[in-house]
Amino acid sequence: MMDDKDGSARSPAIGGQEAEEILTSMHHAEIKKLQYMDRLIRKFRLLLLAWLHRSRSGPKSFVRRFSFKDIKRATDSFQRIFYRNSHAAAYQARFGDGELVLVKEVQAFNQEKDVFYREVQLLGRLHHRHLLALRGFTTGHKRLLVFDNIENGSLKEHLNDPMKTPLNWKTRLQIAAGVAAALEYLLLFSNPPIYHVSVNSSSIMLDENFTAKLSDVGILSSVGSYVTNPHNSCSEDCKSQECSNIIFQLGVLILELVTGQSSDKGDSDIIEWIQESCFRSSIEKMIDPDLGDDYDSRELKKLLIVARLCIKTKDKPTFTVPQIIRYIQKKVDIPCQ
Repeated sequence: MMDDKDGSARSPAIGGQEAEEILTSMHHAEIKKLQYMDRLIRKFRLLLLAWLHRSRSGPKSFVRRFSFKDIKRATDSFQRIFYRNSHAAAYQARFGDGELVLVKEVQAFNQEKDVFYREVQLLGRLHHRHLLALRGFTTGHKRLLVFDNIENGSLKEHLNDPMKTPLNWKTRLQIAAGVAAALEYLLLFSNPPIYHVSVNSSSIMLDENFTAKLSDVGILSSVGSYVTNPHNSCSEDCKSQECSNIIFQLGVLILELVTGQSSDKGDSDIIEWIQESCFRSSIEKMIDPDLGDDYDSRELKKLLIVARLCIKTKDKPTFTVPQIIRYIQKKVDIPCQ
């Protein structure tokens, strides 16, 4: 067994062959504590939700309905493209008063209008620092959602575009922790829980302070089952599958933050690499060159262990999302924003 920083011996990994790399720097007592906290939060979830509801101050959220004509004019007839891919499109819009917003098109959602309205109202009730805030919506030739403007674009741009400002290690840690916190909110503190989420470098937006904002939630996610199974009709099997997908996606995102490589275009190199038994021997070769020597090697290795766990146990997750989040918060020194 290896010794931890404080000189105490690490416990062997638990969970059998499938979980051989389960957070190898964790003590058995730490694992038990995370599992206990997870059960405690789930047990008192409804009480926590009621307390959160009472503690919120200020006016109730209001999702504004924009006219399709106004959105079309503000986007220059949808020519101001922010990004476009096989399952999504987004546009920058500028209204007459100079206000900038981000407009995202809802594609492949074949539900009736009343279902769409309910989903929009659900998104409008979500409030978290690391979720992109919904401002309004419109229907017409396109179903569109209007969000706060994003000053620094997507995470993918900063990882892959040499013309963009490279992200330092501190910022990457904050992004990982922020996205994880948003996922915990969606799964535990949203009522009803939100299981349909796309977690990747394209769906994570960065504001003026490089604070991560998860943007593809609910009807905007690229999860195929959402087309026919909105949140309130998702079966238990569906929920379990979506949670597994979220854990897997979180692992891939961590890999992208460490390596600077993208997995969006079907490139599975980094996913295959992290699952290899000898991946530790090639870590230095895989680190994003933009980081230089500006990173903590212990923190980096711990994040890679989390990523490996998330990816290797996709079909049978060993830990829940909240447990993984609390491990990251406990073991990695996340700088304050």
